[in-house]
Amino acid sequence: MAKPRVGLQLIIYGGRPAQDPVGVLREIKQAGYEGIEGGSPLQLGDDQQAVKRLISQNGLAVAGVHSGFGDAMSPARTDANIAYLKEMGARYLICSGVAEGEGIERFEKTAPVFDEVGRRCKEAGIVFCYHNHNWEFEAFNGVKGIHRLAELTDPELVKLCIDVYWVHIGGERPAEFIARYAKRAPYYHFKDGGPGEFKELGQGQVDLKAAVKAALATNPEWIVCEQDRTDKNVAQSITESRTYMREALGL
Repeated sequence: MAKPRVGLQLIIYGGRPAQDPVGVLREIKQAGYEGIEGGSPLQLGDDQQAVKRLISQNGLAVAGVHSGFGDAMSPARTDANIAYLKEMGARYLICSGVAEGEGIERFEKTAPVFDEVGRRCKEAGIVFCYHNHNWEFEAFNGVKGIHRLAELTDPELVKLCIDVYWVHIGGERPAEFIARYAKRAPYYHFKDGGPGEFKELGQGQVDLKAAVKAALATNPEWIVCEQDRTDKNVAQSITESRTYMREALGL
């Protein structure tokens, strides 16, 4: 079983990627990451060919791009995201958020939208993944939103980008959640911390060792380190997390 590739979400850099793409990518490569994930388009500039060359020159790849539910509602935006991924040589379109509404209805309204996006992606050779936060774990009459969404969507069309921190904050054990959805989990966000705080990997409350054991059993293509913010120098922060992934998690 091949090891997954290890990526970094650009969110930790705030607005710096647009101002200093060369320096950001150099730091990411020096820290030991193999790829990056950002928004669609990536926050590295508007010239797609220049961005693609810059990423390649730094020996990196694009793991995926992250979009919102508004993009999923728009066929034009979905097609644009697919085209952008293909241009960047990437395979994963990640989406956060669900339809407006109340209670479990929000997730039920979202399911056919995601199935359609997933179908369009699959036809283009792209994998559509839903990224969880903690709010999807709220129960309505005993049914949690995340599980209802998974129940109503086609597992061949809608995969999961499992964020282990948010599973933990949502009140479930990441390893158990991963095992439950093992057949639709090709892509992960590894994040650490506690309620209301984000920490470098290995410095928070998430059982990352159990999570990585479960994740590796699904043979994922990417495990992406995502830390929304840090109080440290960013280069130091991402290096600490990468070192932990290598030395403690075997990645």
